[in-house]
Amino acid sequence: MKIQILGTGCPKCNALAQATETAVRELGLDCQMEKVTDMQEIVSFGVMSTPALVVDGKVKCSGRIPGSDEMKELLK
Repeated sequence: MKIQILGTGCPKCNALAQATETAVRELGLDCQMEKVTDMQEIVSFGVMSTPALVVDGKVKCSGRIPGSDEMKELLK
């Protein structure tokens, strides 16, 4: 599984990365995590509002930080 956090490094982007790391750890997932900060690459996903969570190339949420339970569902 490949997880990407799309964002410019703002506090919300960092919070999404932390929430994702916590959910991955709690679920015991084997995955590769990557932070994407390049705006051209972010736009290539069709994302207009950051932060965004991408799992295996599919945008799962954009413009917000999902709660703990929702985050786990998005990663399953």
